[in-house]
Amino acid sequence: MQIERHALFWTVTALLFAYLVQLLAPVLLPFVIGLLLAYFFNPAVDALHRLGLPRWASSILLLSLLIFVIVLGLVFLVPILLQQAAGLVEAAPRQIDRLKIMIEAGARDYLGPRYPQAESALRSALDTFTASAPSLLAGVVKSIWNQGAAAFNFVSFVLITPVVFFYTLRDWPKIVEKVDSWLPRDNVHQLRALGVEIDHRVSAFIRGQGAVCLILALFYAATLSFAGLEYGLLVGLFTGLAAFIPVVGWSLGAFTAISLAILQFWPDVMSISIVIAIMLLGQALESAVLSPNIIGAEVGLHPVWLIFALLTFSYLFGFLGLLVAVPVSAAIGVLVRFALKTYLTSSVYTGNAEA
Repeated sequence: MQIERHALFWTVTALLFAYLVQLLAPVLLPFVIGLLLAYFFNPAVDALHRLGLPRWASSILLLSLLIFVIVLGLVFLVPILLQQAAGLVEAAPRQIDRLKIMIEAGARDYLGPRYPQAESALRSALDTFTASAPSLLAGVVKSIWNQGAAAFNFVSFVLITPVVFFYTLRDWPKIVEKVDSWLPRDNVHQLRALGVEIDHRVSAFIRGQGAVCLILALFYAATLSFAGLEYGLLVGLFTGLAAFIPVVGWSLGAFTAISLAILQFWPDVMSISIVIAIMLLGQALESAVLSPNIIGAEVGLHPVWLIFALLTFSYLFGFLGLLVAVPVSAAIGVLVRFALKTYLTSSVYTGNAEA
């Protein structure tokens, strides 16, 4: 009976917490980014502290280095990315018209004498696509902006995120100690073991996937630019950084890169094939080399569960949900495995009152 009461308490607590997060999701983004960055860099601060540097000094040093890298990117990289983004937006209507012409020509060559019979339906579909594509793109951009504008504006990003990052990094041991003091004393050792396992799996994703994303961003940006793809730097950096959201990030990047390659290089099949090969090589590099050696198998999420978690969290919490879907799902997986193990040894399952 005690197990059932504990399960009911923690279930109600988790549901209330999820409800509050859903209500506050638009304003939580800078806090979550600050916490994720602090969690990512905490081992570095621990290492510096063991060398004799106080935690506050280590935190200031890492914050200064992070700000320096961001400013360096704003000065040298962001203007190029903005220029490419503006060029892509300006060229989008022309590229859509060109795609329409290419599809019509391909259908004419493929259907041959049967093309006049399908011409009306094809033109109607293409006209509908041409008319709806700009509004669809505008709707997606507007949705992303509406979800993130309240939190990811200038004030919150420049002021709130660094403050959260610094104080969380400085006080990390105190935070862990305080949370540990709140644990029920009868189950403290069991809960600590669960916390260690959750930390192991979540850190494997956040720190490991963060390093993988940086490597992939550099790889895609360099190779796509070298292949001569217009907007290659923009698409490459986006694809690499979006890999933080598994499956979805690479899929969006590959679709964008291959579509731009077809529009730019057609009928040069070799150039298009090079872009496709780069995207496949990047995915193979991530799956066969980077993820096994940097992340390992510690996250322990089945691909189907991963896709379900991404869709569910994005639906419930928007962009914030996409950002935390995988680490939170890894933590939930640990708790579910523990709950199942407890259930299989309980009297509810065995039917033995003394189990």
